[in-house]
Amino acid sequence: MTHLVQLNDAPLTLDDPALLSATSYGHFTSMQVRDGKVRGLDLHLERLDRSSLELFGHGVAADRVLSYLRTALASSPSGNLSIRINAFTRDRAFIDGTPVEPDLLLTLTDPIEPASEPPHLLAVEHERTAPHLKHTGTFSLTHQIRRARVAGYDDAVFYDRRGHISEASIWNICFATEDRIVWPAADVLPGITMLTLQAALDVARETVDIPLTALGDYRAAYLTNSIDPALPVASITTAGGTTQYKPDPDSARLIAEAYLRIPWQTI
Repeated sequence: MTHLVQLNDAPLTLDDPALLSATSYGHFTSMQVRDGKVRGLDLHLERLDRSSLELFGHGVAADRVLSYLRTALASSPSGNLSIRINAFTRDRAFIDGTPVEPDLLLTLTDPIEPASEPPHLLAVEHERTAPHLKHTGTFSLTHQIRRARVAGYDDAVFYDRRGHISEASIWNICFATEDRIVWPAADVLPGITMLTLQAALDVARETVDIPLTALGDYRAAYLTNSIDPALPVASITTAGGTTQYKPDPDSARLIAEAYLRIPWQTI
């Protein structure tokens, strides 16, 4: 199995032109499944329900999502795969405020392994619309990734109109001090891996404003998402220059130990 698309509880085999326009408005969540289990599964379910209620006026029951996930897992004997769940609707009544129960489009691909090379990031001013939602308006994110790569960098990291670091293209970002992992206080998507790591770190974390001028105050920086809980950052380039980060075994160990404390939850 390298690719499967499932609409609700059945494989998607028929062309439906309405899907192309309908899926441009909605939200999604992505998870790495190993042996039929997911870290932060309860948070993925909560995200789907809460975001659907906000965007469509109708939540998504956890039992419904789990039923679809179990159907999808039947196609993967190993139980190891990547799953993206998109919530959308073809019923235009939601625009007028009528509650509409969304469809769920599940995309299954092979497991994705963490990256091996620390990325060089280009800082760009960018603020996502409704940053608290993992919505499908990802044109701007992809555009910023492309711009960064054309300029010779691996990815983009964003700062807001105040000049404070917020998040990266498809990642949350955190920084390390001597004994703390520090998260930006700017508006960001509350990523599932970020939330689970913060809970596991307990007192060894804090959330503060991180202006561009303070990047050099930190010992290390890490990108986090469902694929990689702590990808070390090699450098961040701003208009004022480039901040280089060296490997920091202490903070890397702090994050790794916290991540191992996050329980796997069975689908």
